[in-house]
Amino acid sequence: MADTKCYMIVLAALTDRERFMNGYAKEMVDLIPKFGGRYVLRGRDLALLEGEWGDGGSMIISEWPSREAANTMWHSPEYTEVKKLREGTGQFHVVLVDAPQING
Repeated sequence: MADTKCYMIVLAALTDRERFMNGYAKEMVDLIPKFGGRYVLRGRDLALLEGEWGDGGSMIISEWPSREAANTMWHSPEYTEVKKLREGTGQFHVVLVDAPQING
């Protein structure tokens, strides 16, 4: 599935939005495209319709040419350093999902 697009979906409940935005988020704007990804959505104040997450969180979705490309960024030395800027700024859930072409 190396040629199947992949999406990285991040749910964030930020406790220090200012530090998150001025540190981690600012660095990620350049890092995501460096590894072949692009932002599809960066939204806040989500409304939970079902489940245990809670209202008011944020969601970030990035599109990648493949799962391999997303994993290369995630495990890179550059991301390891940038991720430190996220520490103590909230609670995060991060998933990767392959997106094969849907015909219909």
